[in-house]
Amino acid sequence: MTTTKWILDSTHSEIQFKVKHLMISSVTGQFNQFKATVETDGEDFTTAKVHFEADIDSISTNNEQRDVHLKAADFFDAENHPQLIFESKKMEKVAEDAYKLDGILNMRGISKPVTFNVTFGGKTTDPWGNTRIGFEVAGKINRKDFGVSFSMVSETGGILLGEDVRIIANVQFVKQAELELA
Repeated sequence: MTTTKWILDSTHSEIQFKVKHLMISSVTGQFNQFKATVETDGEDFTTAKVHFEADIDSISTNNEQRDVHLKAADFFDAENHPQLIFESKKMEKVAEDAYKLDGILNMRGISKPVTFNVTFGGKTTDPWGNTRIGFEVAGKINRKDFGVSFSMVSETGGILLGEDVRIIANVQFVKQAELELA
């Protein structure tokens, strides 16, 4: 059996999240520093073992004051929990180029099972001879499940911040090695 190792090309990838603000529109944020590896049997993505890490301190919402607040104990608590970590448990093919990715997300020291929808974007060889694959990953978590219970009500009684956080990632991986296992 051949094990293939893939490394995330972070310069051609993005990890974003969206949360409702005042329940009328969404605010988008992203992590600017992250890394991931994938190991597969050959190039069979149903065997994928995914490890992903994002540095909480790299969060950006295009608003410095909000970013500082998001890193504080009310939200991500970056001082005590500097990384968000995902470890896959299973990748299941559900349709042509579509998968369900189950795993454990650890945020703020709390680990919970999550499921993401994954769309395979394709495979190509770049001008330097490297094999590349691309995916779009999408899912949703409830921030309160991870201890982010910050809540505030507007003057008119409206909720300031939604509980559901949508996660959207467009990622590109580069094949690193194929290892024959006896």
